[in-house]
Amino acid sequence: MEKKTESEEKLLFTSFCIEEYKAQHGLTGEDVVKLFEKYGVTDYLMAGFDVLHTLGRKMILADIDKFIETRRRKK
Repeated sequence: MEKKTESEEKLLFTSFCIEEYKAQHGLTGEDVVKLFEKYGVTDYLMAGFDVLHTLGRKMILADIDKFIETRRRKK
């Protein structure tokens, strides 16, 4: 089995986050992607991958919620 590149790992992690966020908040995948794009969540996940991917599901989702809330307050 081939080892995944860092880019592939980041994409898998981002996909995981989208799916888990969708399930937790009862949203569609399209709604989550739009929300993540609006607040820069995808860029945040990619930039913080080294730390974020080591956290558990609940911590990751809580961090995403906090990130979005912080961005909402700035607008």
